[in-house]
Amino acid sequence: MRSRRTPAEPWYCPPVRFAVSIACLALAAAPLVGCAAPLVSLSEGPREYVATDYESVLRQWTRTERLFALSELDNFLTATATFESWDFRWAYVVRYVQDYRLTIDERKKLLEKALDETRRRHQFFIAIYGGERRYNDLTKPDSAWIVRLIDDTGNETAPEEIQAIRKPNAIERTYFPYNSVFRLPFRIRFPRVTADGRPTISSRAKWFGLRFAGAQGNTQVVWQLEDGTEPSGDPTKTTPATPTTTAPAPAGTTARIVK
Repeated sequence: MRSRRTPAEPWYCPPVRFAVSIACLALAAAPLVGCAAPLVSLSEGPREYVATDYESVLRQWTRTERLFALSELDNFLTATATFESWDFRWAYVVRYVQDYRLTIDERKKLLEKALDETRRRHQFFIAIYGGERRYNDLTKPDSAWIVRLIDDTGNETAPEEIQAIRKPNAIERTYFPYNSVFRLPFRIRFPRVTADGRPTISSRAKWFGLRFAGAQGNTQVVWQLEDGTEPSGDPTKTTPATPTTTAPAPAGTTARIVK
C-alpha cells in the first residue's frame, strides 16, 4: 500500500461523475506540489467574531481526506470533517444568533451551552461518501469503517457516541455546505479525558485527527496544532495553554492511494 498527497485543492470536494473521478485519480497520483492546511489552536478565551466570519472559521476547522483504489479507479472513501472546537463554536453561535435574530440574553445562554460542551467532549461533524453507500453507515455493526480519535503521541480513543443525521435540516445543510445529498452525515463525540483522567488529545501533541480504518485501507484526517496551543487535561479549565513545538503541516485536502 502506498500513499501520496494531492496538489492543492478546495477545502472540500463535491462528489463527481465517474469520468471526472478518473481525472481526480490521475491528479492524486501526481507529485506533491500543494500548500499546507491552516494551523489551529485549541486555546480558549473570548473571540471577536461577526456573523460574516463564519465561513472562514469553518474552512479553518474543516479537512477532507480520500482513499482511492488506483488499480480499480474506485473511490473507497471521501471524508470531510469539521472539528467543533471552542473557536468554531463561538463563530457558529454568532452566525446562528444573527440568522435567527436572537436577543442578547438568548445569545448568552446559547454561547455558554455551546462552550460548556467543548469542556466535556470533543465533537466532529463529518460527511462521507464512496464505495457502497449501505456500508458507510458508521452506526452499523457491518460498517466498512471504524473511526478513532488519534494524536501523534500515540493516543487512540473510540467514540463515546456516533449520531447518524438521517434527515439533515436547513442548518446542517447551510452551515456545513459540503453536506450534500450524496453524503452520509454524522456527529461523532469522543470523551475529553479517559476513565483514568488522561486527556484524549495530549498536551504534548503536535497534531490530532480522525483515523478511518477498514478492510479496504485506512486514512487520517489531521489538524496540525499551532505553537502555544494545548488541550487542557481538566475539562473545567478555560485558560489558554502553554506552548508546544509544532510539526510541519499536512495538506488540507489529501488522498491516499491503494494500489
